[in-house]
Amino acid sequence: MAGKDFDGFVVLVTGGSTGLGRAVAVETAQRGAAAVIINYASSADEAAETARLVEAEGARAVLAQGDVADDAACRRIAAAAEPFGRIDALFNNAGMTKFAPNHGDLDAVSSDDFLRLYAVNVVGTFQMIRAARPLLEAAPSAGAVVNTSSIAAVTGIGSSVPYAASKGALTTMTLSLARSLAPKIRVNAVCPGFIDTPWFGKSMQADTLERMRQGVIKSTPLQAASTAEDIAGATVFLASPAARHITGETLLVDAGTHLGFASLSMR
Repeated sequence: MAGKDFDGFVVLVTGGSTGLGRAVAVETAQRGAAAVIINYASSADEAAETARLVEAEGARAVLAQGDVADDAACRRIAAAAEPFGRIDALFNNAGMTKFAPNHGDLDAVSSDDFLRLYAVNVVGTFQMIRAARPLLEAAPSAGAVVNTSSIAAVTGIGSSVPYAASKGALTTMTLSLARSLAPKIRVNAVCPGFIDTPWFGKSMQADTLERMRQGVIKSTPLQAASTAEDIAGATVFLASPAARHITGETLLVDAGTHLGFASLSMR
C-alpha cells in the first residue's frame, strides 16, 4: 500500500464487477480516490457489490453499464466521469476468452471466436481510450491508462489461441498509443499469469480448477496461484504518481511463470 497517493483521483475501471477489476477499484479507493466509475457488461449485482466495497473505503462509486465492444457504449461509460471534469486513471480491464486449451486443435475455435475476442480485448480497449481521451488530458498530471494484457501475450500460452493473439495485439497497441498520446497520457500494460478468480470457475468443474490451481503452484518459481489482490497492487502502481515517468511498459506479474513455463494441465 502506498498511503493516499490517489488522493482526489477520478478512476474508471472497465470490467469492474469481479476479479481483478474489483480489486483495482477497491485498492484505488483505499489509496484515496475521490470517485471510481465501475463499468460492467451484465453482472449488475456483482457490480453493485464492488460499488459497496468502494464506498466503504470512502470513495464515491458510479456504476456504468456497457459492453466495450460497442463504441457508443464506450462513450457513455466515459461520460459517467464528466461530472468530475477529468479521469486521472483508466484501467482497461474488461476482457473475455474462449476456452480451448489444446492449441493444436485448430477446429476448437472459429473465426467468430477471433472476432469476438478482438472486439472486446483489443478494439474495446482502443474505443475506451478514445472515448476517455479528453478527460484523461484534463487531468492535472498526465492521465494514466493501464491495459490488462496477459502472460499469454508474451509466451503464447493461455486459454486459447484467439485469446493469446488478442492479448499480443493489445500489448503492441499499448506501445503505439504510449508513443502517440504522450506527453498528456501515459499508457502501460500489466501481464498477469493465472489469477484465482471466479473467471475460471464459471468455465470448468471445481475438481478441474483445483488441478489447475495446484499445477500453477508447482510450476511457478514463486509457487503461488495469484489472487486478484496480488495483481492489483502492480496494476495500480502503473497509474500512480510513483510511475509518472513510466509509459509504454509491459509489466509481467505472473509469479515468475515466464521464467520457465510448464504447461498448465487440466487433465
